[in-house]
Formats: sequence, C-alpha cells, structure tokens
Amino acid sequence: MTDPIALSGAPGSPYTRKMLGVLRYRRIPYRLLPPSGPALAGLPQPRVSLLPTFYLPDEAGELQAVTDSTPIIRRLEREHVGRSLIPTDPALAFLDELIEDYADEWLTKAMFHYRWSYAPDIAKGAAILPCWRGFTVPDEELRTRGAFVAERQIGRLRYVGSNAVTGPVIEASYRRFLAAFEAHLTHLPYLLGDRPASCDFAVFGQLTQLAEFDPTPMALTLELAPRVTAWVGLMEDQSGVEPGDDGWVSMAALPDTLGAILAEIGRVYLPVMLANAEAVMAKAPEVTARVDGEVWTQQPFPYQAKCLGWLRQSRDRLPPQARAQVDAALAPAGLTGLFA
Repeated sequence: MTDPIALSGAPGSPYTRKMLGVLRYRRIPYRLLPPSGPALAGLPQPRVSLLPTFYLPDEAGELQAVTDSTPIIRRLEREHVGRSLIPTDPALAFLDELIEDYADEWLTKAMFHYRWSYAPDIAKGAAILPCWRGFTVPDEELRTRGAFVAERQIGRLRYVGSNAVTGPVIEASYRRFLAAFEAHLTHLPYLLGDRPASCDFAVFGQLTQLAEFDPTPMALTLELAPRVTAWVGLMEDQSGVEPGDDGWVSMAALPDTLGAILAEIGRVYLPVMLANAEAVMAKAPEVTARVDGEVWTQQPFPYQAKCLGWLRQSRDRLPPQARAQVDAALAPAGLTGLFA
C-alpha cells in the first residue's frame, strides 16, 4: 500500500479531469483537495497557480507543488507498476505523445473559445466556476466572483488565439475532430487500440468540458458525435478495464481513422505551433500563421514552444527503425514539418 497522492483541482479544469481519469484507471490511491480552503494550509505553492496541482516528494523527500500533467503521467509510470498508459512500441509511444500534446495545446483552444465567446456558456461558467471554490457565501458575493472570473477569462482569449477571425477556424477544426473521432470509435474503443493510452485521457479531459459542461459545444458534440459523448462518460472511470498486453494497434497497420485524426493535427496544430516557436525565439510581440487560408494571430506562448521542443527531442531519441515508422505515419498528415 502507498499513501494516497494529494492533489488539488476542480471539475471545471480539463487537466484535473484528465489526471483523475489517469489515477482511477491506474488504480493509484489519491485524495482530491478543493482548490481553496484549510486543506491546502501548509502545502507548498506552485510557481504558477494551475489546476490540478500535485503535491509530490522531490529527490530529498520534500513535498513540491507540480502542475504539468504530461510529465506527471510519465513520473507515475516510473513509480507505479502495471496498467501502463504508454505503448510498448516506441514509435507508437511517440504518436501517443503527439496526440496528447495536440489535445492539451490545441483542443483546449476550442474549450476556452466556446466557454468565453457565447453568452449561454459565459453565463454558466460565471455561475458555476466560482461555486467550486466555495458556495457557502451570500448570493451577491457569488455574483461578484462570477463577474470577475468571466471578465478575466474573456480577457485571456487572446492567449489562445480566439478572436473574430480565428473563432470560425477553431470551431471548424473542432467539428472535423468530432467527425474523425466518431468514425474512429466505430472500430476501436480508444485512440491507439483496445486499451487506453495517455492521449486518450488528454482528449477526455478537454471533452469533459466541451461535451459535458459548456452548453454550445455540448449540444454540438451530441448532434455530430453521439459516440464521442458516450465515450466521455465511460472514460471518467476506467478502473474496471483489464488491459491486454496485445491491446495496442500495430504501427505496420495503423487504421485509416487514426490517420484522419493525425491529418487534422497536421492541418491546424502544426502551423500554429511552428509560428509560435518562431515568435518566441525572435521575441516577437505577436504570432502570425495561416490556418485554413485564414490569418491566425495570437500572443506568443512560451510554454507551447517548450512543448514543440520536447516533441522534437522525443523523436530524436527514437531508434532509427522507430523514427522511420513515425515519419512514414506522419508524412500523409503533413506532420513531418514539425521536425524540419
């Protein structure tokens, strides 16, 4: 037995839901602390306040506050045996990492855009999100908190690139992703086979908001992709799934439906990630790219430049045969440009 891992988070955080899904599937004991209140007293503070925040020991045994979900998943893989989320084939493991990054860094644009661009979604977010930090307060205080949250988050749309020009691009991309994932689910229960991978929980985390919370994308998801809506409900708790060792798809026979998902990644994620990395390196004040024939502008996002760098390092570390397999899978999707 191990002591439960402590983390703080909230239901409106897609990354909290991602990590709770991971912990449940891997049967790792945990205790979820509310994002405010006495339970956090005495615990270390993260450098940047993000949800979820995990409280994990460092090499000296001192608790640290850590917030980056992808490295935490890899740490849990090292420290907890069994029910792995990482494919054994290094080439497939790279695809898992790429799709996870797409979900964390691109699908989240859709989540943020829908939540803070449409009146019904803004109203629900403003009413509910403050309650998750404590609802035993007067109505007027909740309304004040809600107005503050909405104003602050709407002001942050520029960081994800959501504006009058790019909004339709984000929405069209989400619709295409839904169509591709719906088609994939007619053949396989997960993105990379008959058992969940890390990328499944990354996609799930964003969809907990898009398919289950925010009114506009929730209705759209149900209309276009009922399987996807159902999948999100099932992914909440996968603790009863018994994965087989042979549950992964083969790199030699990747399904066409997975190729369609990769093609969508190449269509939108690639040009923005490349342009952002260039802007960060040049210390430019604005990212400019062309996505679906439209000019894309947003503020530079240094963290996403780091994500691209980490993906490139992962590809460089692949054995030659695995790297060749990855490149062959990425070429039809136009994704080899990530590594040029």
